Amino acid sequence: MVRNTRVIHKEDASYPALLREIPDAPARLYYKGTWTEELFTDCLAVVGSRHMTTYGRRAAEQIVGEVASRGVTIVSGFMYGIDATAHKAAVDAGGKTIAVMPCGIERVHPEYQKDLYDKIIETGGLIVSEWEGDSMPLLWTYPRRNRIVAGLSKATLVVEAGLESGSLITAEFARKFGRKVFAVPGQITSEVSKGTTKLLKEGATLVGSPDDILEYYGKKRASGQSSGRASGKNDLEQKILDALQKEPFEVDLLARTLGMSASTLGTTLSLLELQGIIKQEGGKYYTNS
Repeated sequence: MVRNTRVIHKEDASYPALLREIPDAPARLYYKGTWTEELFTDCLAVVGSRHMTTYGRRAAEQIVGEVASRGVTIVSGFMYGIDATAHKAAVDAGGKTIAVMPCGIERVHPEYQKDLYDKIIETGGLIVSEWEGDSMPLLWTYPRRNRIVAGLSKATLVVEAGLESGSLITAEFARKFGRKVFAVPGQITSEVSKGTTKLLKEGATLVGSPDDILEYYGKKRASGQSSGRASGKNDLEQKILDALQKEPFEVDLLARTLGMSASTLGTTLSLLELQGIIKQEGGKYYTNS
């Protein structure tokens, strides 16, 4: 595992080809981790709100986990919220991820994400910055970082964004660079869906499942290949899963929907939870697929 800081110059043969194409490409990049050209073959930028909802987090985990497991490198900006969720989902899926920092390469920002920072390096990913030393991030360094996030990537995926979100800056860079922009549709009543709605109106490609992205990268699952949905379940278990695939439910409402008592339902929910097929969060049950 490489923890020492190294530097790569724009003139070097292993400098990322897609990044070299953009206007004002960084003259040099400082990095920690193991730099391989394969890491940059298929990159997807994943950005979104720092104030993500449960829906946004689950969407990011599901989409990024599947995409990363298929060999697409996830690139993001290491901030809390969707950025950190994307990095973690990639690592948890056994994939690779690149964190582009808005500060000097020697600084971990935010500092409380040090464990995630270390995990990215330990699993063959990279920490990258345009700046040496331990300089603090400033207002102007974030959009400079965003251009690198978009510049490294064949496409950018936006998962939840307000109208003033920096994620829209990354999406705009992607468009200027001639790259694909994907967006996850959100709840129309949510402030953090207004930015993604705007992107969709302007022509971004709607993402309803990981396959929408995998197809673009030529990695779509074969017909009939499972994405992790449970199989071999009895009728009640399948009814529960079918209902939770549509939306999360509190146990009482789920019981009424399925026409049974909450006590009867409770045992089956507990078994499915123990198997890791569903989980409970905030008083509601969700599927893990």
